[in-house]
Amino acid sequence: MQDSKSANQQPRRGFLQGLVATAAGVTLAAPVMAKPVASAPTVHLDAAKWSPRNRELVAAMIARNGSASKNYSAKRKPYAVFDWDNTSIMNDCEEALLIYQINHLAFKLTPAEFSATIRQNVPVGNFTADYKNAAGKVLDLESICTDLDSDYAYLHANYKGLAGSRSLEEIMETPQFQDFRAKLYFLYEAVNDTHGVNVGYPWVIYFFANMTVAEVSALAEASNDANLGMGLTKIKFTSPTSLPGVAGVITTSHFQGIRLCTEVATLMDTFRQNGIDVYVSTASLEDVVAVFATNPKYGYHVKRENVLGLRLEQNGDVYKNAYRKDWPLNWGPGKTVVIKRELVAKKGYGPIFVAGDSDGDYDMLRDFKETEIGLVVNRLKKGKIGELSKAAADAAKEANPRFLLQGRQESTGNWLPVETTLKLGKTAPALLG
Repeated sequence: MQDSKSANQQPRRGFLQGLVATAAGVTLAAPVMAKPVASAPTVHLDAAKWSPRNRELVAAMIARNGSASKNYSAKRKPYAVFDWDNTSIMNDCEEALLIYQINHLAFKLTPAEFSATIRQNVPVGNFTADYKNAAGKVLDLESICTDLDSDYAYLHANYKGLAGSRSLEEIMETPQFQDFRAKLYFLYEAVNDTHGVNVGYPWVIYFFANMTVAEVSALAEASNDANLGMGLTKIKFTSPTSLPGVAGVITTSHFQGIRLCTEVATLMDTFRQNGIDVYVSTASLEDVVAVFATNPKYGYHVKRENVLGLRLEQNGDVYKNAYRKDWPLNWGPGKTVVIKRELVAKKGYGPIFVAGDSDGDYDMLRDFKETEIGLVVNRLKKGKIGELSKAAADAAKEANPRFLLQGRQESTGNWLPVETTLKLGKTAPALLG
């Protein structure tokens, strides 16, 4: 590569010589300008945030596959796939949006429609033993739903944003609202933990029924902005003792707040600068994550068509409370199915890099022979993702590990320059769950 100082001096000397010659009445040919030598795109990975070994291995992967590589072909561009919630951001934007939707009573459902939605595709009967009321009784679907029916009928009749005349501030002070908030989020947790995400993940997005894509996108942006300004903390919701209903008094908790993960945003930019395409694979509603991933103000700059997630049936631009026919549930094995269908089928090859944090990402992290690095954001999880975390930890001294473990600090949302993670409320970091 040509020295920058000598490159700058050459045209300057030619310019001065031209002035002298012109003054003497001599015409000189324009000096020959040296052609700039193309340099390899810079790899921007923050040394203060990345584990040094992870940073080195990812940079080497980019050098092998990126546009500066002698084997690079723009007709066969490599690509990377990122999970979104708790990988590309800190915390879960779909869960944050559910709380935001509840707090603003942002529903377009009649009481009858709401009553049907909270029961939709959820098996009847008791939840798991963890889901008890304050008296220690294990709760069932119908007891919670009966209370929610009553709460929502009251809120719908009284809140001016639905069919009533009272302000949101007034409504939020009522026991019906407080019961509604606690029991609807309790129900979300109970459905997922009892019946799994195949039931719970489509169920939570049915609450967007009768809204347009634009309305949900605006709601998602408002939720993102509000949660980015909140503290990262665990909050509890307890239903009021004055309104026990059928289910009784319950308590549930939510990890409040969201943080941008600038380490991932910068990695995405670095991939693109090096000719590597970027995709997002999410188990949240695709249009909700698209707001976050594509809006320039958040800094990720993902193309809209590169966001793959859950989809609802639509009547024109209006969502229906039905999961899209013939579209896989984009979680776990479904993420691999979607990548094969939407990307591998068109490109002829799999991703060189995949990033995830949970069991929902396990399959796509390991299912493609072309994947050189599977990056696991360390949440100290057990289960299938725990197996990959252990594989990464066991390969800590290998030259070319298949999986990498990247630590973070949950109280800030920032990555740490280590493989260990510091959980919220803990004082000592840990490597494995």
